[in-house]
Amino acid sequence: MAKIVLEGSGKFYQHYPRVAVIVTVSAGGKKNAMAAAWHSAISHTPPIFGVSLAPKRYTYKLLTESREFAVNFLSMERARLIAAVGKISGVEGDKFARFGIETEEPLKTSAPILKDTYAAYECRLIDSRTYGDHVWVVGEIAATHIEEGMFDSEEVLDLERVRPAMYLGADRYTAPSKDDIRTIERGT
Repeated sequence: MAKIVLEGSGKFYQHYPRVAVIVTVSAGGKKNAMAAAWHSAISHTPPIFGVSLAPKRYTYKLLTESREFAVNFLSMERARLIAAVGKISGVEGDKFARFGIETEEPLKTSAPILKDTYAAYECRLIDSRTYGDHVWVVGEIAATHIEEGMFDSEEVLDLERVRPAMYLGADRYTAPSKDDIRTIERGT
């Protein structure tokens, strides 16, 4: 099959699907939630996680004030919420009230933890760097929230119990299939 070659990146969807998350922040009595698909674990020891944010976002403003954030992992059943919080700015009003988002108390930060998550990281900002039109914010994980029973004995997500929301680009979401799991030994 022939390949198409473009200058630049086109619509820049080639690196999807990616697990979609909701990043939450709280500062000065205000809180916000935003959708993000550009994120990654960076280090195991110490536990460090990064998220790419546009500096024009209200979430970024609050994050730089508080120097804390949370990364909330949600199931496909919550994809509408992920899309909704990604559609409007927190400057327009309280997204938690608007979308009926329930939270739980954080353990180590002030960043809201969403009640409907199967996992969440509370992070303290340790670095941020601008790359192009986004800022890569890096946090050390201060606490991890895990819904009981969602991970197997090896701490791998149990796709029999939860289907993570995966973003495809262009407002499209999907979930992985439990029927297509393969264990592949390294080097074979």
